[in-house]
Amino acid sequence: MSREILEAVRQIEREKGIEDDVLVRALEDALLAAYKKTPGAARHATVELDSGGDFRVWSVELPPDIEERLMDEARERAITELEAVEAENGERSHTLITDDDLVIDWSEVPDEQVKRADVTPENFGRIAAQTAKQVILQRIREAEREMMYDEYVDRVSEVVTGIVQQAGDRNNVLVDLGKVEALLPRSEQVDGERYEQGSRIKAVITEVRSGTKGPQVILSRRDPELIKTLFELEVPEIADGLVEIRGVAREPGYRSKIAVESHVQGVDPVGACVGPRGSRVRMVVSELRGEKIDIIPWNPEPARFVAKALSPARVREVLVDDESSEATVVVPDDQLSLAIGKEGLNARLAARLTGWKIDIQSETEFARAEADAAFGGQEEEFSGRCVALLSTGKRCPNTALPGSHYCGIPAHREIAEREAAGEDVSAEIVQPAQPESEEPEVETPAEGDAVEEPAAQAEPAAEAEAPADAPAEAEPEAGSVAQAEPAAENPEETTPAE
Repeated sequence: MSREILEAVRQIEREKGIEDDVLVRALEDALLAAYKKTPGAARHATVELDSGGDFRVWSVELPPDIEERLMDEARERAITELEAVEAENGERSHTLITDDDLVIDWSEVPDEQVKRADVTPENFGRIAAQTAKQVILQRIREAEREMMYDEYVDRVSEVVTGIVQQAGDRNNVLVDLGKVEALLPRSEQVDGERYEQGSRIKAVITEVRSGTKGPQVILSRRDPELIKTLFELEVPEIADGLVEIRGVAREPGYRSKIAVESHVQGVDPVGACVGPRGSRVRMVVSELRGEKIDIIPWNPEPARFVAKALSPARVREVLVDDESSEATVVVPDDQLSLAIGKEGLNARLAARLTGWKIDIQSETEFARAEADAAFGGQEEEFSGRCVALLSTGKRCPNTALPGSHYCGIPAHREIAEREAAGEDVSAEIVQPAQPESEEPEVETPAEGDAVEEPAAQAEPAAEAEAPADAPAEAEPEAGSVAQAEPAAENPEETTPAE
């Protein structure tokens, strides 16, 4: 082989980014294999590049004892490699290892004990020329595949943009990433999304496999990392580290929840992610093909974080158990279905985002549970409220008197006295709390009476005839009174005539 060909080989190495002497060593191995097939070839030989730019074949003769020892070592290495391959594949290969296939290593044998002789065949230049082209092309392809594998194996969990090449088969979608074609399997596709040929999509690299035809890159459109990266691209505060995404819970194709935290005072994390008039979050939703996103402010307090995670539902109260990581959430009756979500989606995402097991109860259900526990003789008090159960199904919102389970309303005090006397009041239901009045006009008018006349007197009478001896502790708060006052049987009774 002339120096010009050798220089061309080294230039190919530089252009392709292959390590120095990789192709030269590959040529030496290929020429040695070609020499072994020639008649009368030496048992041990080596191919080396001489100073003239030609390849020469040298036979190697070793002392019998050293040769036998090196053969045993080479045999053990071959058996160990074969067992490792069988263990990896999980099946026996039934490969026969012969002495002619063994490659011994005599590099550590002293030179004075090794006899070398030039046994280069006469037509070895022609053999080298024919072998060079095949080996160079093969090694270039192998080197390129290895470089692509090394490049993409370090990019696992990274979001890439590609062009859909083949979308006819719904089980697999081929995506062109430029240097390599990636695979978007059916299990990593989002239900309801259509991937048109030639369209651009963003996906997460989840796995890189080494194959005979090059690296096989596996993509995913369901990975939560996709949402994080999309927000990093659209929100400069996240890219600069001012705002951090603390958690992502996603139901691909339907709804996602992200928890964000600001590291700089004065920067609203939710507002930064939403953007002016919702422009930033709108771009993310567009890339996710209409998937809804709830942006939740992260909070170190579990109760507040759980309450926010259940948005858009309004939460009335959260009771947490730190030992079991369970949270009981009380919501208004009209917010129960919204808090749970369709098929439990909202509650499921909130539990994933917070890491807490969430039990959602309506106010009526929670009041009945507390009342049942209180009437059942449990000494533990849940909230310090009056345990009387109203006819509306809700628990009395007033604060219980000191040393009692009931508030100062006469009807509730009567129940307390009967309970102290030993009567069973577990099923006792009373009318909603109402200020006492001696005027009969405040009550529901008899049939045939005019409605406007008592309506004008109802509210002043209630204020004027309120019992003066009612204890101060029994007076409910303003918010509680709004719940305690019953709705009139006739709306015109409590509406003053204009």
